[in-house]
Amino acid sequence: MVRTGLVLASVAVTLAGCSSGEVADGPGDGSAGPRPPAASADPSPTASATVPRRPLAGRVVVLDPGHQLGNARFRSRVDRAVDAGGLVKACNTTGTASDDGYPEATFAWEVAVEVRRLLRRAGARVLMTREDNSHEHWGPCIDERGRIGNPGQPGPAADVRLSIHGDGALSPSAHGFHVIRPGRHEGWTDDIVGPSERLALAVRDALVRAGFAPSTYRGEDGIDVRSDLGTLNHSDIPAVMAELGNMRAPADAAAMTSVAGRQRYARALAAAVRTFLR
Repeated sequence: MVRTGLVLASVAVTLAGCSSGEVADGPGDGSAGPRPPAASADPSPTASATVPRRPLAGRVVVLDPGHQLGNARFRSRVDRAVDAGGLVKACNTTGTASDDGYPEATFAWEVAVEVRRLLRRAGARVLMTREDNSHEHWGPCIDERGRIGNPGQPGPAADVRLSIHGDGALSPSAHGFHVIRPGRHEGWTDDIVGPSERLALAVRDALVRAGFAPSTYRGEDGIDVRSDLGTLNHSDIPAVMAELGNMRAPADAAAMTSVAGRQRYARALAAAVRTFLR
């Protein structure tokens, strides 16, 4: 899809809580900003009588772990305005944290790494929108995160994009996950609305099967629809953003800060991707 770029003035933005923000595996120095995804492929599966064909062989998945641990140290870069898909928003945000200080950036990264492992084992090639979880690095911006894996961009064209976040609603009684799918935004998301809705349902259903409860405070039956998120607006492949829980709610935080809980989230997300792609 060809779009007209916007000339954007730099602005300072005061940020709080979770917002959309998004380079694949490769080196970074934290100053020049994020780099595009590396072009190397995962090893091809070996077909033999003893090794079953991997179900996602030939598929490409973009995983977008929200934010970056060092965003707060690079506020002038993170706060600058970018095109979020016909509207102007900050490049990225710091994300939120649990009441005891566990960062959303770390939660999203650790879940994404486990999802990557599971998807690779199933034969998929996985692109990450950031290469690490480091206080020394920042970004990348939401427009770049949304374009990684699009047809015509550097690297392979992907089949699906999954953005992983935690929410930061201030009320501890607000709990549960919600999956955000793009609304119809002419010239931006109109080509992915249908398949993105199917992806959102697959993610919602997999999380419910894993024992997680849909949000009590946002969306309907675990699904929310938004047209203001640059990560989704810039995507030309089916895309959703999973807010896996409220990090300020005690029960959600207990799962999100535990290794076992993050593995349970990851298994559900990997199962949802497999369901959608098959």
